[in-house]
Amino acid sequence: MDRGDPAPPDLRLAGLAVAAWLTALAGLYLTGWTMLLVAGLAAGLATAATVYLTGVLGRPAAPVRRYGWIAVAVLIGVVCGATATAARLGVRDAEAIRALVDERATVTVAATVTDDPRPVRRVPGRPAAFLVAAELTTLTGPDGRRVRAPARLLLLAADPGWKGLLPGQRVTAEGRLAEPRGGDLTAAVVLVDGPPVRHGPPSWLQRAAGDLRAGLQRACEPLPDEQGGLLPGLVVGDTSRLLPTVEEDFRATGMTHLNAVSGSNVAIVVGAVLLLARWCRAGPYLAAGLCAVALVGFVVLVRPSPSVVRAGTMGAIGLAALAAGRPRAALPALAAAVAVLVVLDPELAGDAGFALSVLATGGLLLLAPRWRDGLRRRGVPAGLAEALAVPAAAQLACGPVVAGISGTVSLVAVPANLLVVPAIAPATVLGVVAAVVSPFWPAGAEAAAWLGSWPAWWLVTVARYGARLPGGNLPWPGGVLGALLLGALTVALLVAVRRPVIRRLVAVLVVAVVLGTLPVRLVAGGWPPPGWVVVACAVGQGDALVLPVAEGRAVVVDAGPDPTAVDGCLRRLKVREVSLLVFSHFHVDHTGGVTGVFRGRRVHAVVTPAWPEPAGGRDLVRAAVGGTPVAAATVGWTWRAGAVEVTVVGPPYPLRGTRSDPNNNSLILRATVAGVRILLVGDAETEEQRALLDRPPPGGLRAEVLKVAHHGSAYQEPTFLDAVRPVVALVPVGAENDYGHPDPGVLARLSRGGARVLRTDTDGDVAAVQAGAGLAVVARGPARQGR
Repeated sequence: MDRGDPAPPDLRLAGLAVAAWLTALAGLYLTGWTMLLVAGLAAGLATAATVYLTGVLGRPAAPVRRYGWIAVAVLIGVVCGATATAARLGVRDAEAIRALVDERATVTVAATVTDDPRPVRRVPGRPAAFLVAAELTTLTGPDGRRVRAPARLLLLAADPGWKGLLPGQRVTAEGRLAEPRGGDLTAAVVLVDGPPVRHGPPSWLQRAAGDLRAGLQRACEPLPDEQGGLLPGLVVGDTSRLLPTVEEDFRATGMTHLNAVSGSNVAIVVGAVLLLARWCRAGPYLAAGLCAVALVGFVVLVRPSPSVVRAGTMGAIGLAALAAGRPRAALPALAAAVAVLVVLDPELAGDAGFALSVLATGGLLLLAPRWRDGLRRRGVPAGLAEALAVPAAAQLACGPVVAGISGTVSLVAVPANLLVVPAIAPATVLGVVAAVVSPFWPAGAEAAAWLGSWPAWWLVTVARYGARLPGGNLPWPGGVLGALLLGALTVALLVAVRRPVIRRLVAVLVVAVVLGTLPVRLVAGGWPPPGWVVVACAVGQGDALVLPVAEGRAVVVDAGPDPTAVDGCLRRLKVREVSLLVFSHFHVDHTGGVTGVFRGRRVHAVVTPAWPEPAGGRDLVRAAVGGTPVAAATVGWTWRAGAVEVTVVGPPYPLRGTRSDPNNNSLILRATVAGVRILLVGDAETEEQRALLDRPPPGGLRAEVLKVAHHGSAYQEPTFLDAVRPVVALVPVGAENDYGHPDPGVLARLSRGGARVLRTDTDGDVAAVQAGAGLAVVARGPARQGR
């Protein structure tokens, strides 16, 4: 072998680890008996192969022995993964628990909390809910019989008393059992209405960790929202205050791994302690001991998430090698960590975070050194070669899983991660310092958090501008097939480029594709489409319409039910200022997202209906608008800016005693955008539509674009639809809603009248655009998972 070539990687444990991982992953979707059968078959094959390879039946050839022992290692991995998974499946599928789940029985559970309660995305008008992972101690059925089993539960609780629980806390609660989603080791979901009954405090270690996490949050409170929400996520994985806008930017630029603690954080903290120990001239045993203390403390502080557990286990193996005075065998340590963790907890095999963490580490160990050395041989400076090779290797290794989850392939991930590398370590170390000193020195904690906010600001800035680059993300098939397809292409590419001719051909093809496709994407402009005059946002079962005023400025009519959804739509439209915010009426599916409109934007004026009900939606608006001018509009009210004119044309008079008075007193707006007439009718039902027919506004009701009332419900006046006679009909509606919206008869009547009908539940964000002398429609497509 040439002396310049790197030593071959030590992959002796890789086959065992991968086999255990994949076997456990398959077992999560099978039964315990099936996995026992697989384990028995693999054990038999491994025994037979071992007997043959040891020469009992004759000495095999050298190549046969080499590959034979690899096969034995793989079979041993299958045995380990199948046996461990079968044991856990036996607990998950225990007949006593399964019978109660099938009955949807009301039970009393005594359990131990295993993770911090996670808030469920709140639906306006409903109480907040929390997901609490726990391990069952005893379950008491409706007939008084008790079941004792270490089964995993997921409690869905609405009472605020669940919010402050810590891991290790023992609780009792009453609730109704429900079927788990499957694909993991959860035996049952418990729907709990009341508060938990606590039995003693959690351990002092968990209380200390909770105090440190709370102290970090307090230290970050004076910081700007973006940095203050990001820093706890970088340091301890606490994303409770992370702004959805920052989260979306990180996802678009391939920086999502920074929002949760992973092996890199463990390496930074332990590395800082190791450098300090060496600076103090500590011996290998003392240095390893100090690093071990820091490792255990950090894992407890951030909670044992899959990536942290994997990194902590690998770190422990590395510390043992350090204490023994032997060189660290990184790849065997990674393989051993994977095998041990999957055997101890087979559910990790199906966790995307665990997969990303392992793949990223594997990419750094297998690919980055070779790429770094190759760049250095070509004259690239050592520091720059390292900086280029590390994010590229991690991104390439994680690419298939990310593509399967998000349905996209990011073209900006490598440069974005390269730019933020210098900021990650200082932000993490300063955040840890802020958490550690917060209990006894709050001012010092705030100072450390303030210093940490500067590298956090750089992370936010890179993510924001990277997410806005046109052509930054390319569509890709999602799900398992998409991940496997990209994984196969990646492996084929890595094998093929080892030949110089193929490497040059691939480079030429990549440059040709980029030069050929990127200008097309730049000219096309992506979303929003050029010439758009109105967009109906996909915000679920609710309304949010946007009219363009100028570059970065718009009129927004209604805010939908969810702040994150409407904020995402406005961000996609690049709306930075809202010249006018109009609420057609105060139902929560039109007002619940109001804070999302104000998120990072200046709103110049707010207009509401004169009808004050329901009070809950009215109070939501009042609480959100702050000092923004608010006016209640009636018929005849007009607003103009640029090429946009908005006029209130209904209700012509207050309507009382109708099927829904708030709906039938919705503000009806006639907007004109660049000469295109648009009629926005809120949730007006047949009574208000008839009233408007009786007292039509000047110029009549004719419009090229109609926002169909009340999500396309059946409460439409046919003569009203005939009077409007739209070319384009937009139906904002939520997927699989419980109301039967939209009504097929209404859609059919609009189509027979010549309208092109678009629905946000199937088409995503939809836009009407000017196309020459007429109108066209553009649909962004239904939202992909994670977007």
